[in-house]
Amino acid sequence: MEITLAEEITLLCLEDESGAARQRQAVGWAVAGGLLVELVLAERIAVSGKHLELTSTESTGDALLDARLAALETWLRGRRRRVTDWLTREHSRAVTATLESLTARGLVVEERHKVLGLFPVRRYPEADGTVERALRARLDSVVLGDAEPDERTAALVALIHSAKLHRLAFPGRRPAELRSRTGEIAAGEWAADAVRAAIRDVQVAMLAATAATAAAVS
Repeated sequence: MEITLAEEITLLCLEDESGAARQRQAVGWAVAGGLLVELVLAERIAVSGKHLELTSTESTGDALLDARLAALETWLRGRRRRVTDWLTREHSRAVTATLESLTARGLVVEERHKVLGLFPVRRYPEADGTVERALRARLDSVVLGDAEPDERTAALVALIHSAKLHRLAFPGRRPAELRSRTGEIAAGEWAADAVRAAIRDVQVAMLAATAATAAAVS
């Protein structure tokens, strides 16, 4: 089963048995960034420096991506708007949409609970672990081994590197041991110039957005 970059990042953050999400805020930025990268790869949007441009509204054939594309079209309304603003708007909504997509695919199951009998909480324990196991094996072969990454795997590694999700992607490994390799892959010659440039712009916007959030919280 082929799933989106955003769904892959979300699978990495979920506890298999409890369905609890780890590093939810950082994951939110990476998921929102992953959806943008997917739309760039599908040639539905372009990223130029700090700004987004809608290039096509044709269906991608994927319900999750089409919903975000429609939301982008409405948000842009023909205007030139910044990548950072979209990521800030989307980082929590994107995770919710991605969890719903994973549930629809049968990879996780939604469970609803109440904390102290009052506060509703949703968890997404694993229903089918085959996709996640294949995903982790692919990441290990590229980052821990010497396999050459394909375009999508390199894009995923770039997002993991930017959002500092090394612990989720490579449990049991110290992030310091991995950053050099993930940074090398993120900066590599693995895609067309336009795609790599767009991903770099998304990475820069993610870093700016997370820094702004941290400053506001402090």
